[in-house]
Amino acid sequence: MKVTAVILAAGQGTRMKSDLPKVLHAVCGQPMVYYAIQDVKAVSTETPVVVVGHRAEAVCEFLGETARCIVQGPQLGTGHAVQQAEVTLKGKTDLVLVTYADMPLLSAETLNRLTETQCANPGPVTMLTVSADAPRGFGRVVRGADGRVQAIVEEAVATPEQLKIKELNVGAYCFSANWLWEALHRLPLSKKGEYYLTDTVAMAVEAGLPVQAIVTDDPVETIGINTRVHLAEAETAMRQRINAAHMLAGVTMIDPQTTYVEAGVTIGRDTVLWPNCYLQGGTCIGENCEIGPNCIIRDTVIGNDCLVLASVLEGALLEDDVDIGPFTHLRKGAHLCKGVHMGNFGEVKESTLGPGTKIGHFSYIGNATIGPNVNIGAGTITCNYDGVRKNPTEIGEDVFIGSDTMLVAPVKLGARSRTGAGAVVTKDVPPDTLAVGMPARAIRKLEKEEKEK
Repeated sequence: MKVTAVILAAGQGTRMKSDLPKVLHAVCGQPMVYYAIQDVKAVSTETPVVVVGHRAEAVCEFLGETARCIVQGPQLGTGHAVQQAEVTLKGKTDLVLVTYADMPLLSAETLNRLTETQCANPGPVTMLTVSADAPRGFGRVVRGADGRVQAIVEEAVATPEQLKIKELNVGAYCFSANWLWEALHRLPLSKKGEYYLTDTVAMAVEAGLPVQAIVTDDPVETIGINTRVHLAEAETAMRQRINAAHMLAGVTMIDPQTTYVEAGVTIGRDTVLWPNCYLQGGTCIGENCEIGPNCIIRDTVIGNDCLVLASVLEGALLEDDVDIGPFTHLRKGAHLCKGVHMGNFGEVKESTLGPGTKIGHFSYIGNATIGPNVNIGAGTITCNYDGVRKNPTEIGEDVFIGSDTMLVAPVKLGARSRTGAGAVVTKDVPPDTLAVGMPARAIRKLEKEEKEK
């Protein structure tokens, strides 16, 4: 049986007070429409259809190949929005699953229950409801003595008795496709001049056709986002869901309430996250690592058995057994090979530090290729920018860089060479050579005993 999802994402979202389309506002690092797509992909058999309207081009650009976009213009209500998909889907699907892009917490499991119930329903529609004390403006679900759905009563027109009903209409439906397309053309025009999808339920009941409803008792799933307050609620709930999944998979979080992990981040088992860590974007952390406290890690790959303390990492790569911090800043292109140590107040950008290399503190390394087992003294700076271009620095294996050395790129230091404290290196230093002074000059070849120290 073919199942196609129609996701409604055309609203302007005026209560968000934003130039950004509502459905592109982020929840745990991803636009809320991202979650709607991921959830329906686990249920539907066909490419989802997203009905867009306000700033349609921006929404469609984000969705790319993940969905087919259909523009609703003018925007005349939810029933009219679904009707826009008729030309694309009529005769090509058996069931139509309708959801909203501003409900990012609705789970794939719940949508699967909704679809499976409709598969067994002789009637044309199954709806999702929630049992909750806080109505949040949802319509009340009125059931008959036999338990069947009789009507959906909107809050604005509900009687005092109906307002006491705790079963609420969430707004997610699964329809028999052929019945839906015909019913949409018979929707009555509301006093506001719009066509409401909820009226399809009344039409089915009036025709004596059974309307099924599945109930979720988790109000968190049904949080709809219309304001920044709702956005914060969804952010908190999504973060709790993400953190719980990681902990159940073997990650330790000392304080989950102050640990922020975005959707899409992966973390290996036996890794420990200390408070005030922010893991963002495409970050991937290996096993048995210790992260934090007070780290911001974005789009970074970290190997196994690493320690990252109170540092900022952006677009970096750390191999196994690396330890850094506190107050290290790794920028885009920083590659720390196995066993590298970086202490406090170091910055690396577009550079590779070879295995076993050590930077104690107070150094900047940019556009450099550094070999294994190099010792970089405090205050070392690669002077890589000449005002026009970034120039490379190359440092061979087992080099010792004295404190406060300035490496004026482009420059090369041969294997096992050394610089004296305060040296300003403007010319290449041959292997096994000591360079001192300002500007630095090679004064002698190093003896074997000095190399081995």
